Amino acid sequence: METETSASTSTWTHHRSRQFWWSRLFKNRNLTLACQSLGVVYGDLSVSPLYVYSSTFKWKLQNHQNEDAVFGVFSLIFWTFTLIPLIKYVLILLTADDNGEGGTFALYSLLCRHTNLSLIPNRQAEDEELSAYNYGPPTTNTTASSLLKGVLEKHEKLRIALLLVVLFGACMVIGDGVFTPAISVLSASSGLQYNGGKLNNEEVLFLACVILVCLFALQHYGTHKVAFLFAPIVIIWLVSIFIIGLYNTLYWNPMVFAALSPTYIVKFFRQTGKEGWISLGGILLSITGSEAMFADLGHFTASSIRLAFVFTIYPCLVVQYMGQAAFLSKNLSSLTQSFYPSIPDRIYWPMFVIATLAAIVGSQAVITATFSIIKQCHALGCFPRIKIIHTSRHIYGQIYIPEINWILMILCLAITIGFKDTTLIGNAYGIACMSVMFITTFLMALVIIFVWKRSIILAAAFLLFFWFIEGIYLSSAFIKVSQGGWVPLVLSTIFMAIMYVWHYGTRQKYEFELHNKVSMNWLLNLSGCLGLARVPGIGLVYSDLATGVPAIFTHFITNFPTFHEVLIFVCVKSVPVPYVSTEERFLVGRICPTPYKMYRCIVRYGYKDIQQDNGDSFENQIIQSIAEFIRMEEQFSSTSEISESSHLDERVAIISTRATPLSLTWIDTDLEVDTIQSSTTSVLNTSSSIRLAYEEENPSIRRRQVRLQLESNPSMSPSMREELMDLIQAKAAGITYIMGHSYVKAHKSSSFLKKLAIDMGYSVLRQNCRDSTWALDIPHIGLIQVGMIYYV
Repeated sequence: METETSASTSTWTHHRSRQFWWSRLFKNRNLTLACQSLGVVYGDLSVSPLYVYSSTFKWKLQNHQNEDAVFGVFSLIFWTFTLIPLIKYVLILLTADDNGEGGTFALYSLLCRHTNLSLIPNRQAEDEELSAYNYGPPTTNTTASSLLKGVLEKHEKLRIALLLVVLFGACMVIGDGVFTPAISVLSASSGLQYNGGKLNNEEVLFLACVILVCLFALQHYGTHKVAFLFAPIVIIWLVSIFIIGLYNTLYWNPMVFAALSPTYIVKFFRQTGKEGWISLGGILLSITGSEAMFADLGHFTASSIRLAFVFTIYPCLVVQYMGQAAFLSKNLSSLTQSFYPSIPDRIYWPMFVIATLAAIVGSQAVITATFSIIKQCHALGCFPRIKIIHTSRHIYGQIYIPEINWILMILCLAITIGFKDTTLIGNAYGIACMSVMFITTFLMALVIIFVWKRSIILAAAFLLFFWFIEGIYLSSAFIKVSQGGWVPLVLSTIFMAIMYVWHYGTRQKYEFELHNKVSMNWLLNLSGCLGLARVPGIGLVYSDLATGVPAIFTHFITNFPTFHEVLIFVCVKSVPVPYVSTEERFLVGRICPTPYKMYRCIVRYGYKDIQQDNGDSFENQIIQSIAEFIRMEEQFSSTSEISESSHLDERVAIISTRATPLSLTWIDTDLEVDTIQSSTTSVLNTSSSIRLAYEEENPSIRRRQVRLQLESNPSMSPSMREELMDLIQAKAAGITYIMGHSYVKAHKSSSFLKKLAIDMGYSVLRQNCRDSTWALDIPHIGLIQVGMIYYV
């Protein structure tokens, strides 16, 4: 008995020790991520002290430049900073992640998963089996939420309006990528005009433009090459402004602590009236960059972002704003040039260098976020095909988009040169940032109802409370539309028009294919009339359809009555989840009886997945999936593991290409002048029943041929062996890619707006964007494009 007690005590102690070390490891990981997030997430928010007070008092409070007004502005900054970044984002929004991802599109994808709000009708029941598809514990909808859900799903115009709202928010985020570098770099460069600096406005403007050009020119190297500098720079910047703020508070006016009371806000508006309301457009610049806390959630954890904000960002910025208020209350002549005059002379030039570096870091983070939001728009069918370069193998979200980078640079230079003043740029910047927050609040209210399954009263309370605060700031910002605020509206309108026209054209094209698809019975019945012939090889027919036979294939065989011995209809589709695991990516089914050797392979990607595969890996995974499906069909044909589709008479199954009982053995053999140069073997599974060796000719001096061998296996049935042998022989004969080269035109009876959107908008965008063969990484050798005109 004592031995058992001693053993159990030892086991309990060992278990507690392991828990302790795991707990320490978890905490250390969060601390590490919190430090890293300072440079990526908070780069924009941390440089706001450069221009908040100057943008507030310049041209807005000229008649109220006194100590009470300064205290009132600081009280507004403090409570705005507390209510929106701290309470709304840190405490509420960070809990509304989409499998660890955040941002406007993450909220929209959550809504599309839990309600039928998507405008492209490609939703399948099998998609809901994805591990990343479910969210939270299963709960029941209330009567009110069910009625609201029914109204949204029934009326297409409401779903279109919701999509436009999301696209408008995404376009405003793109606007941040234009205004943040302009206002940050220009504000930092203006320090050369103080404390002995002799540069005039034109020289400061020229220096800012040079810095901006260098910033955008270095984007193609990727953020990861200089990422190790980001966090230290921001940390030095935050510590410096905290010390300076504390020094100014104690040295100039310790009474500024009283301004933490909201009574100073009431007093401020009583004295300033309408001018105080207009000045809110400058105060809201103190919270610009708050959206990054939610948008960059996928690169960090919610705990790390909270730790960084609560223990570093919040106290450092509040103390810095307090210190500036204390200094300005005793130096009213410096109200329009607040930050640099408040720096002590002994550390002025080191702070100028640190401020410039911090501005560059903040700009870099926003530019990278702009690339990410455009990639998400592209993945969800809301942006034309563009070249996306992944600049890091270790940091997944670090991407570079050349076309967007140079467009942002041109727009940023135009804003900097055109406005020449941080106050005018701040007017535009404020509208862009507050519009994104306003839209995020609306989407979050819908998430509370449809995803969290909470009451409409709770969602309405959240919506009205934050809309009241943000609406006041937004109304103040819109007053200054004529003073620079029109720029984000024009830019957002242009980008939103491009996005919606592309999405509308894509939807019309998909609906045309959906309505003009044919069944396999029609194709099989037609084969006797046309005398269809089967040629050796595998034919991969690419289509957006997940069911049925696309119109391009029927158009192809009616003109050329022949197709390959093995036919695979491939559909590459995006699903409303951030990532799809490799084990769940391929959905394979059979669309004809076994002798016809026709299959369907649906390849699913999330809106943050990489959709390009290098080399032959994509085709090899498809073939491996087909082989595994044949094995599964043989073994489980009478069970539910291969389920019947509710739309077609075809069996589908999720196939894992990573760890399957039936795998392929790949043997690469490169031949040069008929002499073997190298041979590499990679065995995926030791119990493999198929051996694949491929060698195909290279246009230069190398050639690689394909040889497939089927090893003997007593447990393999004759029918399964025959079908696998046919697949092997077809792969040895080669792969042909059949794709549609469609021309979309509006029908003659269409309205003028539809003709304008399709003929002058979508068609022009398709002609000038990247080709679908490039997007899918399809080799031109073996490619057959079927031309066809779609009248939508």
